[in-house]
Amino acid sequence: MIRLSNVEKSYDLAGGKVFVLRRIDLEIREGDFVSIMGPSGAGKSTLLHILGMHDSAFSGDYEFLGEPVPRLGRKQRLELQKRNIGFVFQSYHLLDDLTVYENLELPLSYRDLKKSDRQGIVADVLDRFQIVGKKDLYPNQLSGGQQQLVGVARAIVANPKLVLADEPTGNLHSDQGREIMELFRRLNEQGTTIVQVTHSETNASYGKRIVKLKDGWLVKD
Repeated sequence: MIRLSNVEKSYDLAGGKVFVLRRIDLEIREGDFVSIMGPSGAGKSTLLHILGMHDSAFSGDYEFLGEPVPRLGRKQRLELQKRNIGFVFQSYHLLDDLTVYENLELPLSYRDLKKSDRQGIVADVLDRFQIVGKKDLYPNQLSGGQQQLVGVARAIVANPKLVLADEPTGNLHSDQGREIMELFRRLNEQGTTIVQVTHSETNASYGKRIVKLKDGWLVKD
């Protein structure tokens, strides 16, 4: 599904070039559940944003579902991303001017689905996450934990091939966090590929592989 070859990310600063990622070679197969770990500043979130095609300013090769990502135009890249990838961000990234319901329906708008089908899928996800009563509220009317739950629900609502999660349980209490990790496990058992960034050994243990970064280098897989 994913093949990274000699991927590097750097910034030009006054004192010279500073590398965030160095010579990353990584393969992720369909059905994998990968946990990316490492100390703060190791390059974990940067790697996740490259995988998610939010960051195209890197060198090296990245293949996703056989497509050469760096050589795609912006529109092609966006289409590939929206049709195949769901994101869970540490800082939610919900759209403030849309209700919970509308935030959840948005990823479905990129699929060829009838309105009645979209409504049915959103209703099912609202029920599964026990947030039916929040569907007409806006993000700023929700607590941090509730926003995180909506963020996870939005990531999976369109049944993506790949879910990328950056500290997915960081704003949840332990019971909610455990529920989310169990949900990820079930999704993975059903065939969804998952890549999460986490500091939590407990969360990492839900995965099949642990990839460790240090100072931008991949030090263990």
